[in-house]
Amino acid sequence: MNRLKKIFKNKIVIFLIVLIVFIYLNNSSLLTKQDSGDPLLLAHRGLAQTFPMEGITNDTCTAERIHEPEHSFLENTLSSMEAAFHTGADIVEFDVHITKDRQFAVFHDWTLDCRTNAEGVTRDYTMAELKNLDIGYGYTADGGKTYPFRGKGIGMMPSLTEVLTHFPENSLLIHIKSNDPKEGELLAEYLSKLPEKRRSQLTVYGGDQPVTALKEKLPDMRVMSKVTMKSCLLPYLAAGWIGYVPAACEHTQLHIPEKIAPWLWGWPNKFLNRMDQADTRVIVVGGNGSEFSRGLDTPEDIERLPSNYSGGIWTNRIDIIGPLYQ
Repeated sequence: MNRLKKIFKNKIVIFLIVLIVFIYLNNSSLLTKQDSGDPLLLAHRGLAQTFPMEGITNDTCTAERIHEPEHSFLENTLSSMEAAFHTGADIVEFDVHITKDRQFAVFHDWTLDCRTNAEGVTRDYTMAELKNLDIGYGYTADGGKTYPFRGKGIGMMPSLTEVLTHFPENSLLIHIKSNDPKEGELLAEYLSKLPEKRRSQLTVYGGDQPVTALKEKLPDMRVMSKVTMKSCLLPYLAAGWIGYVPAACEHTQLHIPEKIAPWLWGWPNKFLNRMDQADTRVIVVGGNGSEFSRGLDTPEDIERLPSNYSGGIWTNRIDIIGPLYQ
């Protein structure tokens, strides 16, 4: 009896050793061919004014707490997007809101009060009326003593049509700021009129409801929301060790906090290869996921990434990160 127990225990030990070796070999980046290309650089809001990230919430007026300006560009403008692409961005992210005349205005905030000389929300105004606003009105780096961009942002709020016309071949990430499913439906209707090739260069992300509504009408669109992220990553965390990639991961986009990324099976190279085969784009963002729009914004941030990392990088300082790869 003791001999049988000993044999049984030995078999369990051998099984566990084989299992551990299998998991290691099946998820080790050391045995995976690395992509020799540079990372994909995603410029959040184009080239924009920066601000301290501590204590930021959805209601914080970030224009009232900017750092001393190092350049003259304002977020979500055509000139800031041009500058971002010129400095090395592969993709530029921007925000859209619906207007009174059912166009999409490109503007960051939930309301107009913080950055502009108007009050309310974009849906209270037509696109023509929004063009008359000064989007540089509220920026200050010294608590309101001076306003370095006041009077310089008149007419600079673009429409979605202007952005797509101005950058006909560039990759863009469109952020639906609201959680209104009707905005997702309207954006789907708008994008459906574009050629399929052009839509393939665009990605839409935002609230669960508008993204779900858009995806239902445009199944071929690359999208991302909390729901799509969870649908992909939770099953992958459970079974990815065997190489399983959930169907929900296919043709989507993942924004992975840098402190969570190492816990993903096969991180980095094996994971990136698996997602690449699923036509899924992986973007690393800063922090642990709790920070507000945290990016990899300094050379020191980039040094924390794995050696020869070839996935995507979310940055608020494309002017600093872009030249590192040029």
